[in-house]
Amino acid sequence: GIEGQGAKRRGFNTLSYTALEIERITEVAVDAARGRGGRLTSIDKANVLECSKVWRETVLDTVPDDIELNHLYVDNAAMQLIREPAQFDVIVTSNMFGDILSDAASQITGSIGLLPSASLGEGSLGMYEPVHGSAPDIAGEQKANPLATILSLAMMFRYSFEEPEWADKIEKAVENVVDRGCRTAD
Repeated sequence: GIEGQGAKRRGFNTLSYTALEIERITEVAVDAARGRGGRLTSIDKANVLECSKVWRETVLDTVPDDIELNHLYVDNAAMQLIREPAQFDVIVTSNMFGDILSDAASQITGSIGLLPSASLGEGSLGMYEPVHGSAPDIAGEQKANPLATILSLAMMFRYSFEEPEWADKIEKAVENVVDRGCRTAD
């Protein structure tokens, strides 16, 4: 990692990502972009954060020429995500910025309960869950929206199991339920 002088004296790392980790997650994002529209947006704050400068440099060195790469600062990305979400295909960013942007993106759909997520590791490993987590605070109250969990399963079929036809079937089933007017309180 990269450490600032003051941080080093206090014994902690100011950057939770090493260049190798940034390369690894960027390669996962590149693979996802290749399987979609071939567009990748890297989000950082390289204009003011030293660690984001390393992020941007590493992403630039990692992304091959066959991928259309765009960089945005996180504040502009938040605005763009709400203003014109269709401009994005695959986004790669740090965990902190990703947490913030995924919550903002939930308002585009009208509910955080509709957004699946995947934290992809090396190979076929991944953790799949709704953006909001499991919502244990409303368990058993018959008001949790199951669609993000179901759509997270579709992502698992697509990315970990490499079964896109099953992912398509799950996504189509969700689309059919929504088209029929089935809704939860959110």
